[in-house]
Amino acid sequence: MKVVCIIPSRWHSTRFEGKPLADLCGKPMIAHVYERVLCSDIISDAAVATDDERIFAAVQKSGGQAIMTSYGHRSGTDRIAEAVSRLHLDDDDIVVNIQGDQPIFEPSQIGEVASPLLDDLSLPMSTLIYKIVREEEITHKNAVKVVFDRDHFALYFSRATIPYVQGRGQQASYYKHHGIYAYRKAFLDTFTRLEEGRLERLEALEQLRAMEHGYRIKVVETMHDSIEVDTPEDLERVRSILKGIRHKS
Repeated sequence: MKVVCIIPSRWHSTRFEGKPLADLCGKPMIAHVYERVLCSDIISDAAVATDDERIFAAVQKSGGQAIMTSYGHRSGTDRIAEAVSRLHLDDDDIVVNIQGDQPIFEPSQIGEVASPLLDDLSLPMSTLIYKIVREEEITHKNAVKVVFDRDHFALYFSRATIPYVQGRGQQASYYKHHGIYAYRKAFLDTFTRLEEGRLERLEALEQLRAMEHGYRIKVVETMHDSIEVDTPEDLERVRSILKGIRHKS
């Protein structure tokens, strides 16, 4: 059973146009993501899936593998499915989706998210969650919250604060969703044929499409936080972290 990693990356973003090629300590952000993917010891292949020739060229210039995909995909998962169709994988193989805007994710998270699918052939997909420690993320719409059942299957994902605490004196633990997924290759083929979900459209969260069509998503709690670069301010925060790491070493 193979584990491959695909990084979806597009140029257009309402909050940060062209962010995949934003300079981050001397190299484009997408190159940082690709290099960290290669640090995983369980993957057999990796590629960036993009619809933009500038990103395609930058990845190849940095020594990485890039796959050109259609411009009209509804989501990153649809883009990944097209890229994977060219890799000749078996139905049971596992495809890990690492977001192109998470340049300092921990490579060990690839093993964390893939582990449920390696252990249980019946699972279609899994994803990582992280217990929120920064209070501002509890209410921030860019930090997607998740609630799950006792067996760690997702019940719902939302940009709103969930769960809502009704009674005084009660406290809740809040978990945010990391945009790191693992899919069974056969499920990717199915996902692309599913009609867009009503909740997916309202929340702008593609994972809700799978849930609305009755597919279960296993969630795995990780101990590693991962900063998503949504704005130039986020990029500056990541730049400061990287500079601090290099200074210590």
